[in-house]
Amino acid sequence: MTYYQPLGDGVYRPTIHTQGAWQETEQHMGPASGLLAHALELHEPREDLQLARISFDILGMIHLEDSTIRTRTVRPGRTIELVEATMSSGGRDVIRASGWRLSTQDTSAVAGTAVEPLPGPERLEPWQGMQVWGGGYISSVEFRAVEPPVPGRARVWLHTEHDLVEGVPSTPLARFVGLVDTANGIAVRQSPREWLFPNTDLTIHFHRPPTGRWVGLDTTVSWGGTGLGVTSTVLHDEHGPVGHALQVLTVRAQ
Repeated sequence: MTYYQPLGDGVYRPTIHTQGAWQETEQHMGPASGLLAHALELHEPREDLQLARISFDILGMIHLEDSTIRTRTVRPGRTIELVEATMSSGGRDVIRASGWRLSTQDTSAVAGTAVEPLPGPERLEPWQGMQVWGGGYISSVEFRAVEPPVPGRARVWLHTEHDLVEGVPSTPLARFVGLVDTANGIAVRQSPREWLFPNTDLTIHFHRPPTGRWVGLDTTVSWGGTGLGVTSTVLHDEHGPVGHALQVLTVRAQ
């Protein structure tokens, strides 16, 4: 089971497991962002640099069809570097991802955070609350809630057995990123049958590289009175917090 089949020359064929939650003919941003993170890591890799921030701009509908990824180095550097990956489908660019690579060094003596870790997923029961959403991607993910979510607030663990790219090993970071966009769907403030609230971006900051195959989302969703919203998430792996994610939403009635 896989999300994408590589066709060569930067072209990938999405499987049904990438299918979006808003429309049957689109890809979900989750697997697409994971694929872009995968491409950023493969682009001119350096062991002395690490991805610290990835910012995704969603430029249009991500068509459920063959997609091409182009990568480039925007700002080369000895200790700080900016790289970019762009996905196109349906004849136009649909996502642009930029990643800051920062130098790797030993700071273990001063490492720490005031953020409390989530209770681990191993003793939690599967959560069926995501059945409010359709699409092949949501069906491909296992969810476990720390406690029953309420409108605008949720703490949920995610896991998938699906590989990101068929026959190509993916790093823990790429697999992790491929689940983060799901945050906007775990703590809905209103029914998606009555309200639309897609995100137009996703920005992820890491203070350490994630490990393992579980992603913990400690999510808060806020809606304003003029059609804007923000989904804010503290990100966890099984060893504790690893960073933060933000998504800006366009909120409108169906």
